[in-house]
Amino acid sequence: MNEFKKHSINFNIVQCNISHNRKKGTLRGMHYQVAPHEEAKIVSCIMGAIYDVIIDLRKDSPTYCRWVAVELTANCSPLTAHCKMLYIPAGFAHGFQNLEDNTTVFYQMSEFYHPECARGVRWDDSAFGIKWPLSVKSISEKDSSYKDFKK
Repeated sequence: MNEFKKHSINFNIVQCNISHNRKKGTLRGMHYQVAPHEEAKIVSCIMGAIYDVIIDLRKDSPTYCRWVAVELTANCSPLTAHCKMLYIPAGFAHGFQNLEDNTTVFYQMSEFYHPECARGVRWDDSAFGIKWPLSVKSISEKDSSYKDFKK
């Protein structure tokens, strides 16, 4: 948490979740929560590998509707014994795709889950143009049913 303080990030963990997906190509997302329960997240891959994507949905941001992706793996650096994690600020949608079979993702959230504030955008919405590395082998009905995003 000292690293966060150095960058003026206030992140208090209130909930942790684990997501395990058996099939390479499984896609989860793109999820977020709206006010008054917007959440920041820290995501790490503790088994296997994922292609992790975030989209900036903050309307006043210079990067509004842009996305960025990072590969997270359970393979840690032998020099530092630290694994790569991704910090996701409040106001960003988040999703990932399994790059390997039997992959487990660990989430730490700054806010409890509030179903009335849960939202999502389509993983393949042309408004974002996300380039996924694999064809989608599995996606939940909920994640595939989100409507087109309107800027």
